[in-house]
Amino acid sequence: MPDLFTPDSADPADTLPLADYAERAYLEYALSVVKGRALPDLCDGNKPVQRRILYAMHRMGLSLGSAGAPKPVKSARVVGDVLGRYHPHGDTAAYDALVRMAQGFSQRYPLIDGQGNFGSRDGDGAAAMRYTEARLAPIARLLLDEIDEGTVDFQPNYDGSTDEPRQLPARLPFVLLNGASGIAVGLATEVPSHNLREVAAASIALLKNEKLSDDELFGLLPAPDFPGGGQIISAPAEIREAYATGRGSLKVRARWVVEDLARGQWQLVVTELPPQTSAQKVLEEIEELSNPKVKAGKKALLPEQLQLKAGLLAVLDAVRDESGKAAPVRLVFEPKSRTVEVSELVTTLLAHTSLEGSVPLNLTMVGSDGRPTQKGLRRILLEWIAFRLLTVERRTRHRLGKVAERIHVLEGRQLVLLNIDEVIRIIRNADEPKPALIARFKLSERQAEDILEIRLRQLARLEAIRIEQELAELRTQQARLEEILASPAALKRAVIKEIEQDAKAHGDARRTLVQEERRAVAEIKVVDEPVTLVVSQKGWVRALKGHEVDPAALAFKAGDALYAAFACRSVDTLLVFGSRGRVYSIAAALLPGGRGDGVPVTSLIELESGTQPVHYHAGSATQTLLLANSAGYGLLAKAGDLQGRNRGGKAFLTLDEGARLLPPVAVHPAHTRVAALAADGRLLVFGLDEVKLQPGGGKGLTLMDVDANAPLLAVASLADEVTVQGTGRGAKPREERLKGAALAAHEGRRARKGRQVDGLLKVLRLA
Repeated sequence: MPDLFTPDSADPADTLPLADYAERAYLEYALSVVKGRALPDLCDGNKPVQRRILYAMHRMGLSLGSAGAPKPVKSARVVGDVLGRYHPHGDTAAYDALVRMAQGFSQRYPLIDGQGNFGSRDGDGAAAMRYTEARLAPIARLLLDEIDEGTVDFQPNYDGSTDEPRQLPARLPFVLLNGASGIAVGLATEVPSHNLREVAAASIALLKNEKLSDDELFGLLPAPDFPGGGQIISAPAEIREAYATGRGSLKVRARWVVEDLARGQWQLVVTELPPQTSAQKVLEEIEELSNPKVKAGKKALLPEQLQLKAGLLAVLDAVRDESGKAAPVRLVFEPKSRTVEVSELVTTLLAHTSLEGSVPLNLTMVGSDGRPTQKGLRRILLEWIAFRLLTVERRTRHRLGKVAERIHVLEGRQLVLLNIDEVIRIIRNADEPKPALIARFKLSERQAEDILEIRLRQLARLEAIRIEQELAELRTQQARLEEILASPAALKRAVIKEIEQDAKAHGDARRTLVQEERRAVAEIKVVDEPVTLVVSQKGWVRALKGHEVDPAALAFKAGDALYAAFACRSVDTLLVFGSRGRVYSIAAALLPGGRGDGVPVTSLIELESGTQPVHYHAGSATQTLLLANSAGYGLLAKAGDLQGRNRGGKAFLTLDEGARLLPPVAVHPAHTRVAALAADGRLLVFGLDEVKLQPGGGKGLTLMDVDANAPLLAVASLADEVTVQGTGRGAKPREERLKGAALAAHEGRRARKGRQVDGLLKVLRLA
């Protein structure tokens, strides 16, 4: 078929199939997004837009210098310079990046000192760039001070009019200090912030010993340190696993204090929030819990909503936000009464609001080789150390060149001062004094130029003394620089000394507490009493008090009938088995009581698309169930294994195409055997110990050899007898009770075909 996108006159050598072109173009676009926008660089911890902003502000003279802190300038001026010189994108993206680098609640160590409204952690945006001002923060010197000392490579900007650095010569691993967040094409990153002193200590330890043990490394750098404090409650083993692989999730929660008031009253005050949580968000969640709204597609509030509302209002009277300049975070919770236990209020708030949650950890970044990779903590630090050693080596070579050049110039001046009269005579009499000086005193071009540019005041006698002193200092410095270049150990010592100095100058105490705690789970207080759960064939459910319920006296909607009545406890759970193997859980306490028809079970769960409820079971979580399907497979599981916390259910049973789930069978302690009945009347009895207990679910083992023409019809657990129900001649109902020798005739090993049941023309079920 001809390519419709290729002109007839096109040279085949200049054409490319559309699929190949699209693939190549998409890959180029993806790589551009990954490296050019979304992912930070491991070496300096910055994305390109952040690096360009910092470099532009440095060139504008907005970094801390010998004269002190510079005066801030309009943010619009900074953004304009960044867009005009380095970043050919929208001004909104550049300003948003600038704002984030100035927010103390977003970055652990803000790189920009912002003046004006730069937003709040409650989601308030920053003022327009024409109203705010900015300058570089003192810690930004660790990224920019060595930029002009040959430490990093430069590249042409987008139009080739100037150069920009490929990386900044970071004196510390800023990718860990401030972290990063971003979504690229096929990749994402979520690097949390860390404490400067801890990162510095870990870097120094690895510089001294690359084979540092994991225990020692994680002892120095135990966990992230978030800008807003809070507490990390994950187990140390979980944190180490996330650091080792570069991916994981950390459980976090807020921190609080209890303030005692007059007459025995008290209030709970939250002073620190976990990351990605604001006081406004918590207030909105409490409002939603205390004044719930009917969900879309529902006519009334769900039982869970009513229960959550009642549980919250039973312990909480009022909440208010007292945050301000004196206290960045101060959320005050007043209990319903002074008799409410602090732990009860705290557990309720943690379980149902963002005061406790999880934060992802995904250490994906552009490595020193230019490739985006997910890295473990050790690898990140080792790659940064290699970058820093190379940076210091390049800086040392640059400084050594400057020192050598200065020594060379001073040696020329020293020679001039010893022969000043002759030098003056040559300059006065020669038409071209430079070649004459070079020929007479064997000077270099650079020395001759310096002598010709020297001022008369520098010919004084004291100048010779100053030159001697400066030469002595420079030669000492030269020897020190040459030692660093000649000795890897000396290079490492120099880097370690600088890291220690930077940690002392800019380090601070850890803000986030690292202490393992259990996740808060709000337990609903339910009176443990006997109830009977009534389920109809069309899926209407209700709960009646007591066990003295006569199924024959129950009324149902027209065309509906009883599926089962389960005698259980109010603390038990109703299990709903979906047609595709998913199991849904409903607490018995949530079911409506009274004399009505109940509610449809579909209003209490969120069924998977294409799924229908087919079977039910209610009882203790310790009850063992035999679960089977028409394809002949089955397994054992505890009822508690099937329970889930989500309304969307729990994937538990794996069904073959066309297989039908059979009703669950309760296995009692006295039962030792399993009976499997095929649709063609074959019965197989085998030991219960041949069936595997599978707490995680799955497909199970083959219970009976069946096929599509004669699928598995029913299963039962038994002690010493089983009843097969069916029909005899004339389609009359009939039962065959098998025990003793009659039962033994059907015994065999699991997965066999079994033997035909005598006396029945058609089998229906087992009892």
